[in-house]
Amino acid sequence: MPIPLEALLVPLMQKRREKLWLIALMATIGCLIGALLGYLVGYFLFDLMRDFIMQNMTTEAQFASFQKRMETDGFWFIFSTGITPIPLQIAMLAAGVTAYSIPLFLLATAMGRVIRYFGLAVLVYCFGDKAEKLIRRYKWQAGILALCIVGLVWWLILFK
Repeated sequence: MPIPLEALLVPLMQKRREKLWLIALMATIGCLIGALLGYLVGYFLFDLMRDFIMQNMTTEAQFASFQKRMETDGFWFIFSTGITPIPLQIAMLAAGVTAYSIPLFLLATAMGRVIRYFGLAVLVYCFGDKAEKLIRRYKWQAGILALCIVGLVWWLILFK
């Protein structure tokens, strides 16, 4: 979808407050289905175009390095794209191209999107019509804060 889903979700959640949590759940499930399709596109498209990509865009060594990085940090990369304004499509394709574990991919995506969509639901529940104004005003700050929190947790796990 070329526009952020939040642009549709927040007004819908405001209009149908009695279905607020169901809307967040359906958005999460829909996102997981879309994420799996994006993963498969990355997986199969790379398989078809591997030779062309290796000859024109990267080297085997660079790709091996990227693949290793996805093995070690992929979960946090996927999770963080799920809660920040960074397009999730980047993580979907990267996970598919590197054949990242599908269960871990879906878990990281689900965790990120649950935080994002149910977080919107909490805002609408608590602030009503003011929620949309808050989201528009602090969207990037919230994304940066979420990214910092993910980075801190990642640092604590790796270096503690």
